[in-house]
Amino acid sequence: MIASTPAENRPPHIWFEVSLLMSFAFERKKMSRSKLVYTALAAIAIMAGLLYYSGRDAAPQEADPARLAELEALKTGDMKKLVLHKSPQPVSTASYETEAGGEATLADHKGKTILLNFWATWCAPCRKEMPMLAELQAEYGGEDFEVITVATGRNDPAAMKRFFEEIGVDNLPLHRDPSSAVAREMGVLGLPATVLIDESGDEIARLLGDAHWSSDSAKAIIEALLPEG
Repeated sequence: MIASTPAENRPPHIWFEVSLLMSFAFERKKMSRSKLVYTALAAIAIMAGLLYYSGRDAAPQEADPARLAELEALKTGDMKKLVLHKSPQPVSTASYETEAGGEATLADHKGKTILLNFWATWCAPCRKEMPMLAELQAEYGGEDFEVITVATGRNDPAAMKRFFEEIGVDNLPLHRDPSSAVAREMGVLGLPATVLIDESGDEIARLLGDAHWSSDSAKAIIEALLPEG
């Protein structure tokens, strides 16, 4: 796939080299039509390659090793299942349906640490861990941290509301990802799945399956991710 870059960012020598190659080809009167076609294709391939490499994004910045070591040391019990990424990963750009009926994306939450939980009304482990996520939100939720719960796949809004009522959760959002677009773009293959997103909007860790999110270990990890003071 050819990367597209703004015209002003394209190296000017690319066009010069291609035009020079084409001029040389057409000036050769004895060159057959097939050779002209091959030459033109070669010129296009060269141009595409140069544009691709000139427009490539820089490699993702690696996480601070000392920071990773600090977080790793805080992992005990269920939190040992939490996988910390050596390099921050991009998150989905797809939109999800908010509880209020509008649309939002994960980019809307940049500026705060996010615990993103994918769940479903049929998911038994989700029922077990959701109250613990609610406890995290009650203790740390605010301008620096938020628990965002997104029901992915076919989940009836009434059933979602009943699910929360039955487990006594009233401080988490009933967002929906009915087409599983967000979950699919983020490679979520099973539920529950929980993703930690930093204030820059990048995924920094992931845990598959349910976990004891109200444990001392989980809280220590969340506290380590929040601004000091």
